[in-house]
Amino acid sequence: MEKRFLVFGAHPDDPDLMFGGTAVLLTRAGHKVKFVSVTNGNAGHHQMPQDELAKRRRGEATASAQIAGLVEYQILDNPDGRLENTLAVREQMIRIIREFQPHAVISHRPCDYHPDHRNTAQMVMDTSFLVGVPHIVPDVPVPEICPVYAYSYDRFTDPRPFRTDCLVNVDSVMDVKYRMMDCHVSQFYEWLPWVDLGKMAIDRDSMSEAERNAWLDKNWGFILRGPAEHAQADCRYAEAFEASVYGRQISKTEFQNIFRP
Repeated sequence: MEKRFLVFGAHPDDPDLMFGGTAVLLTRAGHKVKFVSVTNGNAGHHQMPQDELAKRRRGEATASAQIAGLVEYQILDNPDGRLENTLAVREQMIRIIREFQPHAVISHRPCDYHPDHRNTAQMVMDTSFLVGVPHIVPDVPVPEICPVYAYSYDRFTDPRPFRTDCLVNVDSVMDVKYRMMDCHVSQFYEWLPWVDLGKMAIDRDSMSEAERNAWLDKNWGFILRGPAEHAQADCRYAEAFEASVYGRQISKTEFQNIFRP
């Protein structure tokens, strides 16, 4: 049976980190995956004008989607760093969910350092009941099956740590996930080194593919390697998911089976 997965990230590169390896495994098995960036990413740079940056990040996301075999990498035109929990954005999400009719919806947890991540998480959770209410966004029919909702891995501990309900071994597709990340040049080689790594300047074009992969692993390996449980699964790289108490409720075994290709 074909399965459909919808990933909401706050920015154009978040879904790649959250679900990139799993997406490749699933698309190779014939399933459908769609990424959505809830903002246009126009604040994620220290030099580029916002309009130019938004256009560039859309192109980066499109290139990543082609590598992963996604159905679509949709970028919503909400401003980066200014995302608010509004009825308008929530209804955007409801419309996307109903049109795509996913079996699973994945997003951030609501405990996060970035307000865009928190607001994305809250609005995604808020769709879980309303997506089945016909009088909300009445121009798009209610889907026949309510999707399962899940959170992607993070290291935040307040109010509680992430709980691993499903662990996906992505060792076999890490080369592809690196290529997806490598598409987001404005982020992993420009903006994030500047804002997170002491205003570093990285000359990506002078690096070999192996050097770029090592750079990505060195600085984002804490995300790429996932929670500590991956060591028990005999893998180096993993993507982990936590079942939400919202949306369709299923057993832990059924939840794990959803993410298996």
